[in-house]
Amino acid sequence: MCLGIPAKVVEIRSSGEESVRRKAKADFGGVAREIDISLVDVNIGDYVIVHAGFAIETIDEAEALEAIKLWQELIEKYEDLG
Repeated sequence: MCLGIPAKVVEIRSSGEESVRRKAKADFGGVAREIDISLVDVNIGDYVIVHAGFAIETIDEAEALEAIKLWQELIEKYEDLG
């Protein structure tokens, strides 16, 4: 099963030289992780779908916030089971 997780780009890291691979810091609902943004054209504040550490698609804020809300509900339900 493949899952795409919504995240907000909060920082774009530049190596100072032209590079094929671009990195960014993304917020996954309060958890920050480094992601690869080589496949998408994004700016700080944009929302993306992340799969296996790669941003694979940009999405609008309303769609991202709804998806984040659903993920949080799933996590809470899962924690209630344990």
